Amino acid sequence: MKLGELLKKHDFKFSKKYGQNFLSDGNLLEAIADKGGVNLNTPVLEIGCGAGTLTKVLCSKAKYVYGYEIDRTLAPVLGENLAGIENCDITFKDIMREKTQEIENRIGEEYLLVANLPYYITTPIIMKFVEESQLCKGIVIMVQDEVARRICSREGTADYGAITASINLVASSERILSVPRTMFFPAPNVDSAVVKIIFDRNKYPEVDKKIYRDTVRAAFLSRRKTLVNNLREWLKTDKQRAEDLLTKCNIDILARGETLSESDFVTLSLAIKSEFFTAK
Repeated sequence: MKLGELLKKHDFKFSKKYGQNFLSDGNLLEAIADKGGVNLNTPVLEIGCGAGTLTKVLCSKAKYVYGYEIDRTLAPVLGENLAGIENCDITFKDIMREKTQEIENRIGEEYLLVANLPYYITTPIIMKFVEESQLCKGIVIMVQDEVARRICSREGTADYGAITASINLVASSERILSVPRTMFFPAPNVDSAVVKIIFDRNKYPEVDKKIYRDTVRAAFLSRRKTLVNNLREWLKTDKQRAEDLLTKCNIDILARGETLSESDFVTLSLAIKSEFFTAK
């Protein structure tokens, strides 16, 4: 049964609150799973199951699928679309209200996160698992094209920002698919892309992750200001001390946050920890 017919059969009404846009193209769904690295050895955590079109493909390729869907009115649609599939369990809850550790205790092993979500929730979801997850080995997520450019950008470019530098501390990112708006039902107003984030939590083992993230947030506090001025505001210090800190890290005192790579932020966060957060 076609997606539109299935939704009509169950009298499903799209919700503006949840920003719902579903995928139905079989080739695209297969490509998301294959390029995302879904395989029979690894369970998948799917966030935003929707009508279950991607869920069904994931179930055919993954060890097990743990799905989360916030809209309970999709229960009969998912029930019919996933009928007879045994390696799948759908939970009707808002995953942002669930503790990451409890989710991972339930899965019990390394897993891949796959998500096709409303654009307003993509960054919070990414950061939730970047900052809290211990078992997630990768994230395959559909995002607005503009967000994909930001996630995969490099320092010194207009798209580079706090989310990029935060992800880069523990992972690497790549764009694996471009998805025109016409591939969705109903069609959104913008094009999309699928981004793959692969974790490497030992990338910078010497770093205090909280101080690193606080340093990144401070650096991008105001993109109009120099790094020195943003650090002064965060650390409640004077200009000379902030300049000396950057000089010690071999960073130009006129630099702005968007010019620093993650390794620069690592060096800076270590110096800040030593200078401002270590008991003398």
